Amino acid sequence: MSAVNPVGTALPTSLLPEFEVPQRRFHVVEAPSRRRRPRLAYGIVALAGALAIVGAQMALSIVTTQGSYELSSLNEQQRTLTWQKQILNDDVAGLNSPQYLAANASALGMVIDESPNYLRLSDGAILGSGQAAVGASSVDAIGRATVPNALITDTPLVTDPAATIQGVKPTPVATPGPGGTPVSNTPPALTDGLPTPSTH
Repeated sequence: MSAVNPVGTALPTSLLPEFEVPQRRFHVVEAPSRRRRPRLAYGIVALAGALAIVGAQMALSIVTTQGSYELSSLNEQQRTLTWQKQILNDDVAGLNSPQYLAANASALGMVIDESPNYLRLSDGAILGSGQAAVGASSVDAIGRATVPNALITDTPLVTDPAATIQGVKPTPVATPGPGGTPVSNTPPALTDGLPTPSTH
């Protein structure tokens, strides 16, 4: 092999600088170590953990939903009890009214005396005329209340459950119909809709 100088003539090979060719060192590669198969216990633990997390999440969701239903039910129950309390308070207010007390006193036979008597508790002396009231009261507590009280209109009196502050409740009288059968005073049931007046 010959090299070419710039002039174009070939140079002898002995004049060329010698280059060292590096020697490659080869060595035997060890066989790769075999990977261990993952143990079955680790897989089971991981799967059980995942299932436990999913189960806990579902249980919490169910408990939360059930709690909201119970809360709604308790709120409804509280509303109902509040309404019942208001109704009972109205009933107690009606039973404490002076009209109802006066009506019950009149039904028991008490009358209003024109000249009242007083009892002095210190010595037991009676102040006043000392005579019992006779006759009827000038105030009629039953049937003619000056101011009507809607809370006690239908409340029965203590002595007569059939009577109210408005007087004795009228009982529906059944009039005999044809053939002697009693006929009720209530109107017949509407089965064909509302009745309409006849127009021209």
